[in-house]
Amino acid sequence: MGTIGAFLRLTRIEHSAMLVIAVIAAELISGGLPHSAPVLALSLITPIFISMASFAINDYFDVESDRANKRSDRPITSGEISMRSALAISIVCLAVGVIASAFINAHAFVIAVIFGALAMLYSYRLKDILLLGNIYIAFAMAIPFIFGNFVVTDVLQPSIITVFFIVFLSGVAREIHGMIRDYHGDAKARKTRNLLYYMSKRRAAEIAFILYLEAILISVFLFFFFEPFRYNAYYLVPLIIGDAMLAYVAVSCIVKTDQHTYRVTRNVSLVAMGIILLGYLLSPLFLAVV
Repeated sequence: MGTIGAFLRLTRIEHSAMLVIAVIAAELISGGLPHSAPVLALSLITPIFISMASFAINDYFDVESDRANKRSDRPITSGEISMRSALAISIVCLAVGVIASAFINAHAFVIAVIFGALAMLYSYRLKDILLLGNIYIAFAMAIPFIFGNFVVTDVLQPSIITVFFIVFLSGVAREIHGMIRDYHGDAKARKTRNLLYYMSKRRAAEIAFILYLEAILISVFLFFFFEPFRYNAYYLVPLIIGDAMLAYVAVSCIVKTDQHTYRVTRNVSLVAMGIILLGYLLSPLFLAVV
């Protein structure tokens, strides 16, 4: 089946770690962590395993595209993990995530089932449909906040809705950049007719720039008007750092459209979103104001 390192690369475990932080932050923002330790554990197991399943199945369906893009870092294309093993890993992880959600509450279970199914459908077909695949991935990045909210309360909090849109807009922008990076292989192997089939790389990058700008502006709005972020230094510092990095990514991908730039800035955007996510976590923990 391959090494542990290959397994972790297949399932992109670093993304699962970010989802855990997002769920905990959402729970804290929405009223506090679950009083039951088992419920808290289940609320973290669900996003971890559904995320692992979605990445494993994505590599399974994307093997020809990854070969065309010369993605030797992918464990299937490198031969470290077989396609059969990747499929089995995906199915098992999906089952664990969905079953775990069933023991939380009905809201959590419905969210897990819907996004688990969409994860499978995305890798099989949605990613080849104009913008629909990109929108799904952005929703998948933002939905942990909605999920965490409903773990602890039946009422969707205004601050959670605002955070959702920040992450969603940033996610769509990041996915457009990833689409530009991988277009050659996707078009050759999957016959993808995504956004780049209809417009130039620069025009797509300009759309991503606008989306990043909107996310940055909303994140600033959050600082002035919504608790627990209002005038909170523990949100402000990560906000400044993260937004500056996202602005750099947005501008860089307009100035240069080569694959190297998109590979570098994609990593920068992931770090930036991780820093901002840290602000979402710290803000409800430390309500000190500037």
